Amino acid sequence: MTNRTLTALAGLTTLAATLLSLAGPAQARDQIRIVGSSTVFPFATAVAEEFGKTTEFATPIVEATGSGGGLKLLCSGVGVDTPDIANASRRIKQSEVDLCAENGVEELIEIKVGYDGIVLANSKTMPLISFDLRSVWLALAKEVPVDGKLVPNPYSKWSEVDPTLPDVEIEVLGPPPTSGTRDAFVELAMEGGCQTFPEIAALKKEDSNRYKSVCHSVREDGLYKEAGENDNLIVQRLQKTPTAFGIFGFSFLDQNADVIQGNMIDGIAPTFGAIGDGAYTVSRSLYFYVKKAHVDTIPGIREYLEEFTSEKASGDFGYLTDKGLIPMPDTERRKSRSDAENLKPLNLDS
Repeated sequence: MTNRTLTALAGLTTLAATLLSLAGPAQARDQIRIVGSSTVFPFATAVAEEFGKTTEFATPIVEATGSGGGLKLLCSGVGVDTPDIANASRRIKQSEVDLCAENGVEELIEIKVGYDGIVLANSKTMPLISFDLRSVWLALAKEVPVDGKLVPNPYSKWSEVDPTLPDVEIEVLGPPPTSGTRDAFVELAMEGGCQTFPEIAALKKEDSNRYKSVCHSVREDGLYKEAGENDNLIVQRLQKTPTAFGIFGFSFLDQNADVIQGNMIDGIAPTFGAIGDGAYTVSRSLYFYVKKAHVDTIPGIREYLEEFTSEKASGDFGYLTDKGLIPMPDTERRKSRSDAENLKPLNLDS
């Protein structure tokens, strides 16, 4: 056999392997694989279970990896070893879209599924508290203003932040930086409190990077404890430590209302109605993202999208409301169904 023949055979082998890697998911995997947000996890799990019971397709595998971790996995490439869908408790970032493009994930489909509030909860054995965003930021920020200068956070008790708050140690259990809940909490709650200081608000125009660092950085001295992506673990720890507070989505409060309670923020309690109409300020939209290259290759993706966006799932009286999902208004739900049906590509400018 000549060198030319050997070279040609080697080239054909490489080409065949490449084609198999791109076109092989349907033969290698018959279950939809979903990763991402721990907040969206119970909703996606409920849809997956209903989908498995009522269709000819296998029940999808759903994993809670955090929004950032899930999108990173989704954007790692195309093929059987990568997920098909990523849940997110915040909108995808441009940097994540860029990562997708770098790894050959050329089109994503964005589906908005509903709303959720971020709660500051504690054990029902303790009194309800009314926080304002300023106090939340002062308690949890890495740096705070003292005598006109930004210094490492000196506060160790809630009463030092605000004399009307309990005279107990600050102990807050919350999500890690990979979590969409953490992203939304620092943008909505932390930044909201930070902006109440005019000298810091002025930084936004003068030095936007410094402004973001000051407003979004969470203290690292042990008073804020990262509890991973398992919100159920936070609920368990709040029961064992009644003076502690936990940060997580409304759905986990709703599902554990017998043992924990959501405290007021700026005088508004985190209720279904207050989150839905925007009165509760610490609320956000929930999404999932679909890899278009896997649609019609991994069995059942179109049908899963149809189930998730159906009225029986995410409508005003859908089964996801029993899990704590705040439904979107009719017009938004119709748009979401249309986007899913037509596999509308993501447009971050819209």
